Amino acid sequence: MTMPADLEEDALRLRKAMANALAEDGVLADPHWRRAVETVPRHRFVPGFYLPAPERDGHGLTVWEPVTAALDSGRWVAAAYSDTTLITQFDGDEPDWGHPAVRHGGAPTSSSTLPSLVVRMWADAEVAEGQTVLEVGTGTGYSTALACERLGSADITSIEVDPHRLEAAANALYGCGYTPTLAVADGLYGYWPEAKFDRIVAACSFRSVPPALLAQARPGGKILLTLSGWLYGSARVLLTVAEDGTAEGQLLGGTVSFMSARTHAAPAFGNPAHWAGGPAAKARTSRHGPERITAATDEAFHLRFLAQSAVPDAQMTTVGEVVHLVDVVTGSAATLTPDDGAWLVHEGGPVKLWERVESVLDAYDAADRPGPETFTLRVHDGGQHLRLPQMPDLRLPRP
Repeated sequence: MTMPADLEEDALRLRKAMANALAEDGVLADPHWRRAVETVPRHRFVPGFYLPAPERDGHGLTVWEPVTAALDSGRWVAAAYSDTTLITQFDGDEPDWGHPAVRHGGAPTSSSTLPSLVVRMWADAEVAEGQTVLEVGTGTGYSTALACERLGSADITSIEVDPHRLEAAANALYGCGYTPTLAVADGLYGYWPEAKFDRIVAACSFRSVPPALLAQARPGGKILLTLSGWLYGSARVLLTVAEDGTAEGQLLGGTVSFMSARTHAAPAFGNPAHWAGGPAAKARTSRHGPERITAATDEAFHLRFLAQSAVPDAQMTTVGEVVHLVDVVTGSAATLTPDDGAWLVHEGGPVKLWERVESVLDAYDAADRPGPETFTLRVHDGGQHLRLPQMPDLRLPRP
């Protein structure tokens, strides 16, 4: 991409300003990563993206405005050097950036992750020179470029499930002089031709740790990934792989989330009213309201992750004031209806969904509300378990 000299100057100035801001926030304590952020031209990796309009449309949907250099060069380059996630694709459809259109709603399926999180991920994975690295989820290629700038291209392998995304990323990477190994591949299965790796870092989330990633890590190697589920609770974990192929590691703090790997995305479940209309036991008063896992707090974010381990196939949606839990695997459902300051629960099907959630919340309260960093994830032949001495083990879904 060729830009006017004054716009290139703006990009350089904004890039340095972004690096300074991240350093002041404590994100760029490592001078090597700071130099990488100051060097890699993020605008080359995001020729077009969407930003949300200030107000929703008449149906309550987010209005996504396309941003390109041709439409508004100032807005485009300023956003490229903001610490913001830039959405580059919805619903798996590759945009025509030559003639982009405003979008109403939609599910983001590709993005350029905010730079502070990219750097944080590489730092948390404890990557260092001389290590072989697998990145799962190339996306725009910006994160890949930072790794190449910091570690050199020779030891970096990056895979992406979407061939259109990878083609665009490859053009940008090679255009900037970076030459990592790139491949169209499903992150669920890693990339055997380049295995084994010292570090595996995933820029998408999984419901459980993929066995192929464990098998492709060297003994003593580390895997950093985000675990997420159909309740959209997330947690990051840094696993160390043992000689026998098992792995163990603590959950990391914070409320980081990534888009789900496409093969782990939640299925559609239809009209919630249909599920609510099925046979149900007599209503009871809930011991815990749904706000325990839906509130916009760090604790609720953490609890949503723990709760979904007890009901791994459940999804949650709210219609009016009624909260629905739907399990498409077992056919179970639960509805929570507000009732004079309390919540009435109806549950139907073989799995008492909300009762299981309540059991997790009871154990969590009894353990004095432990934070994410107190939990250990152990992955072994018998499954994947979250462990804390004061609470019963929580099992992740079978991979």
